[in-house]
Amino acid sequence: MDVSKIIKWQHRETVTGDAVEAGACLAAATGLSRGRVKLAMKQGAVWLRQGKKRRRIRHAKRTVQPGQTLEIYYDEALLTATAPEAWCLKDGEHYSVWFKPAGLLTQGTLYGDHFSLERKAELHFAGVRHIHPVHRLDRETAGLVILAHGRKSAAALSSLFREGRILKIYRAELLGEIKDAGESRFIDEPIEGKEAKTEFVVEGVDPDAGTSTALVRLHTGRMHQIRRHLDMIGHPVMGDPRYGKGNKNRFGLRLAAVHLSFLCPFLQRQVAFTTEETLPDPIFRTANLSLFR
Repeated sequence: MDVSKIIKWQHRETVTGDAVEAGACLAAATGLSRGRVKLAMKQGAVWLRQGKKRRRIRHAKRTVQPGQTLEIYYDEALLTATAPEAWCLKDGEHYSVWFKPAGLLTQGTLYGDHFSLERKAELHFAGVRHIHPVHRLDRETAGLVILAHGRKSAAALSSLFREGRILKIYRAELLGEIKDAGESRFIDEPIEGKEAKTEFVVEGVDPDAGTSTALVRLHTGRMHQIRRHLDMIGHPVMGDPRYGKGNKNRFGLRLAAVHLSFLCPFLQRQVAFTTEETLPDPIFRTANLSLFR
């Protein structure tokens, strides 16, 4: 397989005959240098499949048995990109709360996981804790993410999200000057035929920029729900690369998850998490929850 002029590709190699080392096998099969194969493995782009089970492997000397299949998903741009840094705000043993910067994936893909919060957390905890994302933020969205540690923790937290018992508040900078600041409003237009409900309240208006800042609360969890709903009412999120017209900027998507609170199933008391006031961008300032009535 000649991959010298291809920047994104995938290849599967099923081992026959004798057992082989994963790195050497892929280098021979694809024409990549062993160093490049090692990089792909380190970044989470190489998988070992046996039957229906598939898992990432990271060590070039890993022995692959006959009948097993190696898979490599190679994206030159992704493998060589430097991921923005995330940081842990709270280690609650059963779960941790993280600040995910804009540009970082919540979870990895077939083409790698080094550009994901999930992998950042694995490295932070030195591999001694299982990492289970129980909700996601879009890659372009910054803010708070909860990661569960262990299956029981993941099940308990997933149940809270599914039942709407975790309060999630976002802040968004929107195109247009929206009147009646402080008044809670609802958008309940279906998304892809499914029920969707978004609540928002305007905090303030910037007449010079022609924008409004709003706090947003999700009552359902459809894909890109906030971005799609606000675009539907003619006030798309500033910097959104996918939705809206006249809302493009040079700062990126102006949407952040700034507050999470819930009754902790492990401590049996209410807990709350906010983005840090020390962050220079005002979009991360503490949300005034009393605006939601």
